[in-house]
Amino acid sequence: HYCSDVARTIQAPILHVNGDDPEACVRVARLAWEYRQTFHKDVVIDMVCYRRHGHNEGDDPSYTQPLMYKAIAERRSVRKLYVESLVRRGEIDVDQAEQALTDFGGKLQTALDATRARARDEFKAPKPPQPVGVLSPIPTGVDRAVLDRVVDQLSAYPDGFTVHPKLSKQFEQRDAVYRDEESVDWATAEALAVGSLVLEGHPVRLAGEDSRRGTFSQRHAALTDYETGEVWVPLNELAPDTRFWVYDSLLSEYAALGYEYGYAHANPEALVMWEAQFGDFINGAQIIIDQYLVAAEDKWDQQNSLVLLLPHGFEGQGPEHSSARLERFLILAAEDNIQICNATTAAQYFHLLRRQIHSERRTPLVIFTPKQGLRMRQTRSSVAELTEGSFREVLDDPGVFDRSSVRRVVFCSGKVAWDAMAERDRREAPVAVVRVEQLYPLPTEQMYAILEYYPNAREIVWLQEEPENMGAWKFIEHRIWRVKERGYDLRHAARFESGSPATGSKTVHDQELVDLMNETFEGL
Repeated sequence: HYCSDVARTIQAPILHVNGDDPEACVRVARLAWEYRQTFHKDVVIDMVCYRRHGHNEGDDPSYTQPLMYKAIAERRSVRKLYVESLVRRGEIDVDQAEQALTDFGGKLQTALDATRARARDEFKAPKPPQPVGVLSPIPTGVDRAVLDRVVDQLSAYPDGFTVHPKLSKQFEQRDAVYRDEESVDWATAEALAVGSLVLEGHPVRLAGEDSRRGTFSQRHAALTDYETGEVWVPLNELAPDTRFWVYDSLLSEYAALGYEYGYAHANPEALVMWEAQFGDFINGAQIIIDQYLVAAEDKWDQQNSLVLLLPHGFEGQGPEHSSARLERFLILAAEDNIQICNATTAAQYFHLLRRQIHSERRTPLVIFTPKQGLRMRQTRSSVAELTEGSFREVLDDPGVFDRSSVRRVVFCSGKVAWDAMAERDRREAPVAVVRVEQLYPLPTEQMYAILEYYPNAREIVWLQEEPENMGAWKFIEHRIWRVKERGYDLRHAARFESGSPATGSKTVHDQELVDLMNETFEGL
C-alpha cells in the first residue's frame, strides 16, 4: 500500500523514487514533467523519504516515535550519502566535497550578516489605512441594442439543434417577458450581464456543481441537444472572440473554490464566479475563505475579484438548504477586504456583476442569491433599469405613497423583505420596508438618509429571517446604534436562537414566519 494509491482511481502513472537518491529524484521529475506536457494528463511522484527533524527543528518527535527516530539518527544524511556516491564514482574527492560545504556555509553566513546589519533598531507597525467604505456609484448601464443582441443569441439555435421540449416553452416565455412586457427575470438579467461583458472584451468564467443548468433549472447557460447530446453554449458565440466558460465542477467545495480563487488571481481581467449548489455548502470550503478570500490582501498584499454566488433564504427546506451563513462572512469583514451583498431584484444583480469588472477596486464579492425569488414577479426588473444607472446599496420602499404617515421603518436584507411588504399591505400598517442590498461595506449614511424621508417615524426595526444568533443583527447594531441619540427606538426581529440554521418541518417554518411578522409589526 502506498500513499499514492489514490491516483490509481484515474489510472495515472505513479513513479516511486528513493528520496535519498538526488539524481533519481531529478530523473523522475523530468520524466513526469515531459509526460504531462506531452499527453496533458496527470502523473504522480511518490518520493519515499523521511523528516529528519520534527515539525520544526525545535520539536522532538522521539517522544511519540522513539524507534523510528533512533533509526533516523543513525542514518547518514542525504548530503553525506550523495558525497560518498560521488567519491566512489571518482567524480569528486573528499577535499572538494568539504570545500563545497564550507563555501556554501560561508554564503549563508554572509547573507545572514548582511541582513542583521540592515535591521532597524526599532520597528513600529504602521497604522492600517482608513477603509474607503462604500464605493461611489459606477455607471454600469448597457445600450438597448446590446441587450437585444444578447437575448437574440440565447435562442439562435444551430441548424438541426433540438431543444428539450420543457425548455422550449421556458425560453419562449423568457423572450415574451423581455419583448412584450419589457422586463427580465433573474436568470435573464444574469445572461445579459455576462453577454454584455464578453462583448466588451472581458472574459467570463462560471463554475459550480450545477452551474450549467442552474440548481433550480433557471440558467441553462449550456444547452444539450435533445436528440444527439451535443452541447451548445449560446453566449460563447456572440462574437468570434467571445470568451465565456461555464463548467459543472466536482462535488468538493474546498477543491473547486480553491481552484477558482487561483484562476481569478491568475486572470485578473476576467469575471470569475463560483456558485454553490446551495449556499449552505460553502462550509465545505471554509479554509479557502479564511486563509485566502478574506485575508490574502492583508497578509500578502494580493487582491482578488472572485465572485461567490450563494443561494440563501429560509423557505422551509430544512437546515442544509436554507442558510449560506451570512454571519460568518460579516465577522470576517474588515479593512474593505470583501463585499457582501444580498440583491433582491434582477437589475440589482445585473449592475452588481458589471460593477465587479468596471470597478478599479479588486475585492472578492459574495452575493447571497435567491431561490424562490428566481421566479417571483417582485424580483423582475424593467429593461430600462438595465440601460442606465448602477447598483444601489439601499432600496427605499416602492409601496409607500404617503411618507408622512410612516411611523416605523423596517430595515432588512434579502427575501424577507417581500414577506414584510406583503404583511404590511395586508395589515395596512404605517411601515416602510427598506432593503439593505449591501451589508459590507455597510452603507450607513445612505440608511440615515432614508430615515430623513420619513419625518414622523421614530421606530427602527432590523428584520432578519435568520435565528437570533445568526444573520446580520449583531453586525448591524454595532454600526447604527447611534440612531438612538437622534431620538429613534431601535430593536430587531428574528427567529429564536438555534444551533441549527433552520427547521426541517414546513409546518414549523410557516409558524415561525407568522411569529416573525407579528414581532415586526407589533404595537401598530
